[in-house]
Amino acid sequence: MSGAVIPYQVRRSDRARRVRVSVDLERGVEVVLPRRAAEREAAAAIAELGPWIERRVAELERVRAAVAARGETVPYLGQPLRLVAQAGRTRVHRRGDALLVPTTDRRPALERWFRRTARDEIEARLDRACALTGGSYARLAIRGQRTRWGSCSPTGTLSFNWRLLLAPEPVLDYVVWHEVCHLEVLDHSPRFWGLVARRCPGYRDQVRWLRRYGATLVLT
Repeated sequence: MSGAVIPYQVRRSDRARRVRVSVDLERGVEVVLPRRAAEREAAAAIAELGPWIERRVAELERVRAAVAARGETVPYLGQPLRLVAQAGRTRVHRRGDALLVPTTDRRPALERWFRRTARDEIEARLDRACALTGGSYARLAIRGQRTRWGSCSPTGTLSFNWRLLLAPEPVLDYVVWHEVCHLEVLDHSPRFWGLVARRCPGYRDQVRWLRRYGATLVLT
């Protein structure tokens, strides 16, 4: 792609304080501009970040190929679930190793199912982890963050990305332990990582997996 014109779209945001460029499967190359920024700043950012954008686009092409290779299945905590279309269906329902899905526009229905199921899967793990540590959390939130797998607020609200259910089970377990450890230590100091190492031995393997394959945790 080197030297080629890079197509991109511009989105203005009242919250943006600087120009930001992102590349993902759903939106392609996007430039976020502060509301009053000049349009030319988008083109300047694309020109400046051209080599990085090209590498990201190439990486996402590999991700797209990996997702397409699933065929009519979706991963669920390390196991493939077959997608079986049923006429007239509007909600996704699991039956054994199959997911019964609508015949058309199934992606929104699949995401709703994963969000609902994520709450059950994660809540059970959180409760077990807190029982072992003697800790507690204030609230559980299931989100669809683009760049974060989990977070812990100072008030004890734990948020998790529903896409973690598309990862192998040990990856989800690690992220749960990561946030549970934040209930005791909010930063990423050596003390925090020491807690993670004791409570989730081998966590570094899961961190490496997320870095390498995290971009594949999408439905399409």
